[in-house]
Amino acid sequence: MATYHVENFGCRATQADGAAIERQLLARGLERASASVEAEVVVLNTCTVTASADQDARAAIRRIHRQNPAARILVTGCYAQRAPEELSALPGVSLVVGNSHKHQLASYAAPLRSDTGFVALDQIGLNPASSVIVGDIFAHTELMAAPVFDAGSFERTRPNLKVQDGCNNRCSFCIIPSVRGRSRSLKLDEVLREVDGLVANGYREIVLSGINLGRWGRDLTPRMNFAAMLRAILERTAIEKLRISSVEPMDWTNEVIELVASSPRIAKHAHVPLQSGSDRILRKMHRKYRPWHYADRIERIRRAMPDAAIGADVMVGFPGETDDDFEQTRALIERLPFTYLHVFTYSSRPGTPSAEMPEQVPVQVARERNRVLRELAAQKKREFMQSFVGREVEAITLTHYDGEYTEALTDNYLKLKLRGEHQANQWVRAVIEAVYSDALVGSVVIAELAIR
Repeated sequence: MATYHVENFGCRATQADGAAIERQLLARGLERASASVEAEVVVLNTCTVTASADQDARAAIRRIHRQNPAARILVTGCYAQRAPEELSALPGVSLVVGNSHKHQLASYAAPLRSDTGFVALDQIGLNPASSVIVGDIFAHTELMAAPVFDAGSFERTRPNLKVQDGCNNRCSFCIIPSVRGRSRSLKLDEVLREVDGLVANGYREIVLSGINLGRWGRDLTPRMNFAAMLRAILERTAIEKLRISSVEPMDWTNEVIELVASSPRIAKHAHVPLQSGSDRILRKMHRKYRPWHYADRIERIRRAMPDAAIGADVMVGFPGETDDDFEQTRALIERLPFTYLHVFTYSSRPGTPSAEMPEQVPVQVARERNRVLRELAAQKKREFMQSFVGREVEAITLTHYDGEYTEALTDNYLKLKLRGEHQANQWVRAVIEAVYSDALVGSVVIAELAIR
């Protein structure tokens, strides 16, 4: 039996794509290898959101080829869609499959191994001179969907389910629409079927994800919206807890806020991308909201959910960002009730409008701005965590026990160290006793909660 190994890079959507590829490879009779060095076919599912993401993929290809020169390396994902010839030229790469054909990757991977050895590419109708399969991503209508499980301590407790792919926005810094295509949604019946399957296998929290998750349903016939999907999952499945991943500010409608706030089965957690607090920079970014619109959404979320985790993506060093623009961002973040931030330094992407803009910000200036926002975010997170000392919280236990504590994650997205050993995948109520480093410390008050 041929063996395979999949390595994923990047966002939750890419991780979900990798899980779908694994599901297809297993269905074709391939056997999973625990590491790339043990596999005959290695699939690299790449990201291209930054230059460092491209670099990571190239380094992985070189490492795999060096450690396992006999392996056939198949490269897919966003980098493969953006620059296939660049990847196919690397030693060891047998085939590059863009996002446009990712849903067919298993059919290309399986014939690469037969009972008598590897099959030449030309024997399965592929051109060995190019070894590239990439088409028009905007003609792509497939959406790969399979649950994926976070690595490490989160494994086997909180599957991530991708229900949407692609993006119709055209942010000037972002390459993702060019490599993932138009927004497209998993049909509601398929969403419910996937959720039911996870419930049947004992999972108690599911993370809903997508490239532009809040746009779910707008491409379906009849047209639906994100709130309708949430209501359907709550009404037609038995999942105990839904967690919503990143949703754009304009999609945090009053209806969505009210639904999340009122349902004990939706985690009190809002991740709302900001990018910049400067109106001028937001316009240059082609973002569809202004700072005051964004602030209104965050303040509404906080009023509806006083204990919710509220996070954001923030970019520093966008072309033309002045000290005053950055100060507007810093001041807005300081004023708003964030509990964590993901801070990124701008990375120029070939083919995006921002790559051609003048006034590129010096790297050292951008790095210093990054440091300032990270320190501000750390302060806000500490204050938020400290506010829970002496209070009780809901949390789901994870898999890791270090001899003293069991790891858990609270409903509002805080790491929690529970005293003693506890079975994984259990909802508990705990009293918080202290804050230690980046985690709460507490003891279980109720060992088994049923979230209804």
